[in-house]
Amino acid sequence: VQLQASGGGLVQAGGSLRLSCAASGSIFSINAMGWYRQAPSKERELVATITSGSRPTYTDSVKGRFTLSRNNAENTVDLQMNSLKPEDTAFYYCNALITYYGDSRLITGNYWGQGTLVTVSS
Repeated sequence: VQLQASGGGLVQAGGSLRLSCAASGSIFSINAMGWYRQAPSKERELVATITSGSRPTYTDSVKGRFTLSRNNAENTVDLQMNSLKPEDTAFYYCNALITYYGDSRLITGNYWGQGTLVTVSS
């Protein structure tokens, strides 16, 4: 099982970026999928997540600006980030709780994609 993240980059304050994450492998189900971020000298924090059959949840600082969307058929999750602020600058990491086929049984694991850098200039 792998998570491949894409998107990110440099944008001015007030601008927009879109992050995408795709899960691949012998996936049985994806129980939860979302994005974390880690700014320099700070701990990694949850940005947004969505579990199967539920609506997305967001950390307070991004509510109303970020939108998480999931495509169950394609095993992808996107994070649309609008009205970006300098304090949104961080490495963003895709995360998923995935059940997959392994060793003739189902195994559930927590997976991370590679970080993608989002830089918002003032």
